Amino acid sequence: MATKTASDGLVRLFDDLVRCETRLYNAIGDALRAEHGIATSQYEFLRYFRDHPGSRIADVAATFAAGIGAISKGVDRLEARGWVARHPNPADGRSSLVSLTASGAVLVADAENTFRERLAELTSPALAASDVEAIGPVLAAVRATLERDRVGLPVG
Repeated sequence: MATKTASDGLVRLFDDLVRCETRLYNAIGDALRAEHGIATSQYEFLRYFRDHPGSRIADVAATFAAGIGAISKGVDRLEARGWVARHPNPADGRSSLVSLTASGAVLVADAENTFRERLAELTSPALAASDVEAIGPVLAAVRATLERDRVGLPVG
């Protein structure tokens, strides 16, 4: 049976994707922290709950490919600051549903402006709109395949 192996180009693509993601995540986090007092992960959670009201912790964990415990602790921190609220899940007494509070909605709306501005500043010198239109669907297809096949989920 023949086995596949990654080409040098694919290895370089992997390295570039990972290093770009890390640098963008960190730089955007610096801006979000300076402007809004939140980390990138907190912004992402708030945005998720805005776009998916009444989500379970397990839904968030699956989306972010993270452990349920880590997501739950992150939500605990958001809840302690009054940005989200947990409500009993009528369909499953073992879980709760999470939604944004009014202050969380204001925060995520303000932070989104910072996020979008900083992302554009960081990427526009090297990435044109036509590049996004070309690359975006390819990365979305790779992501969809990984998610469909449940690749990269934490164990346990």
